Amino acid sequence: MKVFLLSILLLGLAFAGIAVKILLKKNGQFAGTCASNNPALQEEGLSCSVCGAKPEEKCKK
Repeated sequence: MKVFLLSILLLGLAFAGIAVKILLKKNGQFAGTCASNNPALQEEGLSCSVCGAKPEEKCKK
C-alpha cells in the first residue's frame, strides 16, 4: 500500500510540474516540440509530424 501511495504522489508531482511549466512558458508552448526547434530533427532533416514544417522553416502552429 505504501508503494502504491508513493507512486501516486510521484505521478501527481510530475503532472503538477508539467502544469507549472505550461503556465510559466510564453503561450504555453514546450521548447523543441517542432522540427524547427528540435536539434535532433534538424540534423536528420525530418519535417514536423504536427505542423509539417521543415527544420529550416518556422513552426506553422
